[in-house]
Amino acid sequence: MPLEDYTIVIGLEVHAELATDSKLFCGCSTSFGSEANTQICPRCLGLPGTLPVLNKKAVEYAVRAGLALDCKINKFSKFDRKNYFYPDLSKAYQISQYDQPICEHGHVEFYVGGEKKVVGITRIHLEEEAGKSIHSGTSISDSDFSLEDYNRSGIPLIEIVSEPDIRSPEEARIYMETLRSILRYIGVSDCKMEEGSLRCDANISLMPKGATVFGTRTEIKNMNSFRAVQKALEYEAERHAKLLDSGEKIVQETRTWDDNLGITLSMRSKEEAHDYRYFPEPDLVPVILEDEFVTDIKNSLPELPAEKFRRYLEEFGLPEYDAELITADRDLAEYFEAVVAIYNKDYKAVSNWIMGEFMRLMNEQGIEVGEVKIKPEDFAAMLKLMDEGVISSKIAKVVFEEMFNTGKEPKTIVGEKGLVQISDSSAIEQIVADVIKDNPGPVAEYLGGKDKVLGFLVGQVMKLSKGKANPQMANEFLKKALAELSKNQ
Repeated sequence: MPLEDYTIVIGLEVHAELATDSKLFCGCSTSFGSEANTQICPRCLGLPGTLPVLNKKAVEYAVRAGLALDCKINKFSKFDRKNYFYPDLSKAYQISQYDQPICEHGHVEFYVGGEKKVVGITRIHLEEEAGKSIHSGTSISDSDFSLEDYNRSGIPLIEIVSEPDIRSPEEARIYMETLRSILRYIGVSDCKMEEGSLRCDANISLMPKGATVFGTRTEIKNMNSFRAVQKALEYEAERHAKLLDSGEKIVQETRTWDDNLGITLSMRSKEEAHDYRYFPEPDLVPVILEDEFVTDIKNSLPELPAEKFRRYLEEFGLPEYDAELITADRDLAEYFEAVVAIYNKDYKAVSNWIMGEFMRLMNEQGIEVGEVKIKPEDFAAMLKLMDEGVISSKIAKVVFEEMFNTGKEPKTIVGEKGLVQISDSSAIEQIVADVIKDNPGPVAEYLGGKDKVLGFLVGQVMKLSKGKANPQMANEFLKKALAELSKNQ
């Protein structure tokens, strides 16, 4: 059967490193990019005689994430030892949460192709991060050896486990993007996939359309971009379908995604929960949360992306696409609101500039909103200069890019570069006369009935004026001059 005859069933386990200054059970720094094995101590390495001490801020951030994802916050939770051997785990066990996690039973809402999708959250639990394996090759599959950096070992993270509610690789990607947006909004993680602070393990299986029993699943690891998540799941879905169609069985296993080859590769047979030999962590007491602690965190939550999205539709009248794009990033949304608080004449005009020149220049320079030099008040001032006819829309792009690069006020740039729009009637009439004189062919075509040629002639007026002519006046005077020529023929 083709893939279309199967139902794809996907569940995601998303790991997000929490943005605390110190690790989950010790005081070592969590900063990224330091020299290997310089942010470690006997406690985060689990050396004999050391005892863990729980980071309260990590607990607060976990609760904050749970509330933002509409989870039930368990007032009583505990830590467990998850036992397994792997080189990046120096003590051969990971302190995690098993049967009594800190958050349960939430959900995430997002839109796919204009349709609302709700994915259930099974649980959110706290755990410590493992170290990082540095492979000699491009991936684990082609490496001769690996080195271990334990700087990351012990960094607090939350694991967000979804219900198997996702039905396509595209949904999986959008789910991940939505989670990232929410976690960044509430300030619990920077969610930088390129730095490993947001990662995803995906479980996927196929069952024939109309069936109710899930098929055998495989787990995919090593997906370090949203694109990789979608591509890996697309490949694995096709692989499952081909195996099933040929009468072969799906092997329950863990596979790694090779981004260079665009394929998944087998790593090991899939472990079940009992293989980890979970048991309560003997060196930590249970976590007991007071009602006031949870209430204070709930009251401190900002307006979340979904709420802001709905408000942008109602308050600003933005199209869904604009509202979704801007509200996906809290800093971008706050910048937009700062501009429209000053320039509230045309909200759509502001969103056009934000999604156009603003984001284009940010992407080209590889910077975040917080690094942009244009002040919201100067952004609004530039739009007002356009409204007043001081600069044209074409000149505005030049001014905007200069503002972006230097942080200068728009009036200063217009004055320094002599970019004031020409709105003097006699000056524009002279430019129009010169254009008609220098372009006899196009003029004859226009007079012969080819109206589209007018656009070319207007362009010549703008070119001759170096973009400074008022476009409306140029258009008006050009039509008037051509009409006079037509009468005199």
